Amino acid sequence: MAPDVTIVLPRLYALADASLFSSNVAFMRFVDELVDGGVSLLQYRDKSGSPRQILDQAYEMKRRMGNAVKLIMNDRADFCVAAGFDGVHVGQEDLSPDGARRLVGPERWLGVSTHNPEQVRTADKTSADYLAIGPVFATSSKANPDPVVGLEGVRAARALTQKPLVAIGGITRKNCRSVIDAGADSVAVISDLLRESNKRVRDFLAILG
Repeated sequence: MAPDVTIVLPRLYALADASLFSSNVAFMRFVDELVDGGVSLLQYRDKSGSPRQILDQAYEMKRRMGNAVKLIMNDRADFCVAAGFDGVHVGQEDLSPDGARRLVGPERWLGVSTHNPEQVRTADKTSADYLAIGPVFATSSKANPDPVVGLEGVRAARALTQKPLVAIGGITRKNCRSVIDAGADSVAVISDLLRESNKRVRDFLAILG
């Protein structure tokens, strides 16, 4: 079981997708810029890399960041433990929340993706530390995204759970405040951090307060 303590999420939840970069050097430069800008919670994801590539990058991220940033592994609870990450985030098609919890133990964070009210209700009953809802807006970061839930989907999810809520999908500096106002505790951002990363992190943090 997870601890009874409710975690506190920062307003900005940055996602670093290694598959979007042409080299490991470029990816690590991007990660460094995010952290230099003020990111304190960072999820690492790579849907196309080999297990060796993913673990090597995870080890390097942990070595570079140490304990200064909370690192979350996407999908792979076993890699989360192996690389010494602080938590794992699982989707609807990944390892079950209970299975992930058994692997990562009670101290690491566990996040679960949801896309509709039924999934929110189900995930709320698990040991997940936080839930993600989305895509809030249209997104290009996934090949086959789930249907857009909009701000109403965020409000509906907020009404169904007391767990910290992360909104994801098409979130930019222009619309992020509306997502927080709809009930999200944090916004997950991918595409709008890819360029001028250091500056854009600071922009997000200023807007989100």
